[in-house]
Amino acid sequence: MTFQELRFFYYLCEDSHISNLAQQLGITQSAISLSIKSLESQIGEPLFDRIGKKLVLNETGRLFKEKTYSHFLALNDAENFFKKDKISGILNIASSKTIGDFITPHIVFDFLIQHEHVNIHKDIQNSAQIIHMLKNGLIDMGFIESSCDEIDLIKEPIGNDELIVVSSDACLGEGDFFIDELFHKKWILREKGSGTREIFLDALGDIAKELNIFMEFSEFEEAKTILLNNPQTITCLSRVAVESELKRKELFEVKLINLKIDRTFYLVYHKNKYHTKLFSLFKAFVHTKIKPI
Repeated sequence: MTFQELRFFYYLCEDSHISNLAQQLGITQSAISLSIKSLESQIGEPLFDRIGKKLVLNETGRLFKEKTYSHFLALNDAENFFKKDKISGILNIASSKTIGDFITPHIVFDFLIQHEHVNIHKDIQNSAQIIHMLKNGLIDMGFIESSCDEIDLIKEPIGNDELIVVSSDACLGEGDFFIDELFHKKWILREKGSGTREIFLDALGDIAKELNIFMEFSEFEEAKTILLNNPQTITCLSRVAVESELKRKELFEVKLINLKIDRTFYLVYHKNKYHTKLFSLFKAFVHTKIKPI
């Protein structure tokens, strides 16, 4: 049975004159009659008694209406909703730590302000986990801080970031250092799989194996608490993650000689992902909102 057949049926339940309905809809009476006969054929029984030129709802017709009308109204509402130029739907995204804590929350908030019928489910994972989720269709879109060479995924650069070395030791903020001059410090780094960790160690090159990693962390607040209470500790983080602490002079940037660590933020999705109206609009919105840091 079709939605059109059902619509004709419910119209005729209110006004049994086919001629009136045909005139109202601007179609022929025979088209309506054929639709009703098709519906009755699928049900297996007549829904109307033919009395003269009138259609009178019979017992089967009354039961059919009782059992189906609420569902028809729900479908009709849905059809009307999606016919309008409203953006609606549920989008699943995941962001790596820096982006998820400091960047995407503002983007999602601004997007939802403009599109009240949208729901965005957010998750924060490291870059490796996000790539795994995308390849397995667990999310629609990911935001990562490291490069990605997976042939099944499409990556789009959306912004730039700078990694800096920081400590609560004010003396370290007063000079310039070669990175290996800092290796005696207690280094705390993000967990394995983190884009921040991978880019930092890659930037060090061969001497990375000489770095003694004292402790790993997954939460920025955990790292900041350790740094603030232990001046002998040191780490490498995104500038955006410690911007407030730097301004308040609670943490200090350690200037490095001949080592500048920049990276790119990427929006990533599966190459076979269907671009719904919501997906395409949010993707475009992200590109307008993330500015180079």
